[in-house]
Amino acid sequence: MKGKAKVKFTEHNGKKNVTYYSQEKYFSIKQFLIEEGRGDCTLSQGSHVYPFAFQIPVQQLPSSFKSQHGKIVYKLEANLSRSQRLDSKAKAEFTVTNELNLQSDLMLMTPQHETIDKKLKHFNSGEVNMDVNIERTGFYQGEGINIVASIQNKSSRDVKLKYCLYTKHSFFAKDMRKLETKDILKDEGESIPPSASQTVNKIITIPLEAGVSILNCEILKVEYRLKVYLDVKYAFDPKIKLPIVILPAFVESCEEPSTHPPADGLETLSDFTQFGGPSFFQEPPPYNPSAPQLHPPSLTQSCGMFPPLTSLDKKS
Repeated sequence: MKGKAKVKFTEHNGKKNVTYYSQEKYFSIKQFLIEEGRGDCTLSQGSHVYPFAFQIPVQQLPSSFKSQHGKIVYKLEANLSRSQRLDSKAKAEFTVTNELNLQSDLMLMTPQHETIDKKLKHFNSGEVNMDVNIERTGFYQGEGINIVASIQNKSSRDVKLKYCLYTKHSFFAKDMRKLETKDILKDEGESIPPSASQTVNKIITIPLEAGVSILNCEILKVEYRLKVYLDVKYAFDPKIKLPIVILPAFVESCEEPSTHPPADGLETLSDFTQFGGPSFFQEPPPYNPSAPQLHPPSLTQSCGMFPPLTSLDKKS
């Protein structure tokens, strides 16, 4: 059983293309179902079943992830070695989701508030002011974010309030960073006329298919930002960006998240999928000395015994 993060990207440096590579290993655990070095083991023709079990290490593992320039993968590999024959190999990936909830970190419950003032020039005159509030930093997949924006339009033109939720993928290797951004959804409100003030409440819903935030990997990060901005003709748009932490939708908390319906006109722009297959929460269980401990099941095969787990394998 292996867990590993890998990053690989290419940058143009003058006339050269330079490839940067990095990896982070979390664990590599090995079992021998037929004892290593036993050359006298002969299996009769037919099917032979070898049960096995692995314990995922108790540590804060980053969630599974895949993209063009990096991935975090957890997998099982099986290798059948026979003398004078090529090895037979099989593998299967499984998904690990880092167990985060609103009670796991006070930062996730922190309200956010930002203000921007902008004087308009050239084809406009006057200024616009915008004040944006959201109730906290952490939100679940599928949950609605309630945005309260107060706008003072002291300019000579209409301005339109717009919203964008986007993701930032950062990949690190050899002191280099590869950054990718992609819009997840966009929405907009009504125009605000000149010399008018207005407070707008807007709910945008995080898509269920949006990936969770990954902030505990040294070489790969998945972050989200909520951008609230004013569309002003012939001017640079004043904008506010707020960091958002997306949590798994299936993590239960003492305080249930609000389930607001999607706002009208909401446009989903991308689909970041973590990979499928068996899924596991990565949560350190509380220690209970009276509870039964996990051990590999016994085997009653004619030519083998179920060996104990070995220590962490040092190979990459």
